[in-house]
Amino acid sequence: MIWYTALVLAVAGERLAELAVALRNTRWALARGGVETGRAHYPAMVALHTALLLGCLVEVRLADRPFMPLFGWAMVAVVAAAQGLRWWCIRTLGHRWNTRVIVVPGLPLVTGGPYRLLRHPNYVAVAAEGLALPLVHGAWVTAVLFTVLNAALMAVRVRCEEAALTAASAAGVPA
Repeated sequence: MIWYTALVLAVAGERLAELAVALRNTRWALARGGVETGRAHYPAMVALHTALLLGCLVEVRLADRPFMPLFGWAMVAVVAAAQGLRWWCIRTLGHRWNTRVIVVPGLPLVTGGPYRLLRHPNYVAVAAEGLALPLVHGAWVTAVLFTVLNAALMAVRVRCEEAALTAASAAGVPA
């Protein structure tokens, strides 16, 4: 359980690093006239992602979930791949990557990196990590709850992003 706690704490540390990048990028975007949308769902997203990390540790401890090596190590590989995909997204978007929905007028839509393959690759990383991280140590209740709640939240989030990009395009901005 100690190494699993270390893994969850490492993911938490990675999330804090993301928030630092997002804060810097928010300042950059707003200084260039960026428009934020979707503020209402942001607190729910923060709460869900925090609950994922806590749920991993609490369920494993209280339900005495076992570590099943073959499956557990496969899930560690999925978590690592999800981190790689997330940081590929962050690197590809540069200053435009954010945990918030902010569109800067006049910037073209990014179509390189993982965005040449998927419209919303960061959310694929989130979904994979949210399923795999709990399953590393058998926390299947946390995995199911996060996956269901995240799917509902992503339906809202993707609609919000698409609407913001469409509005920017309609205003003559290439999005």
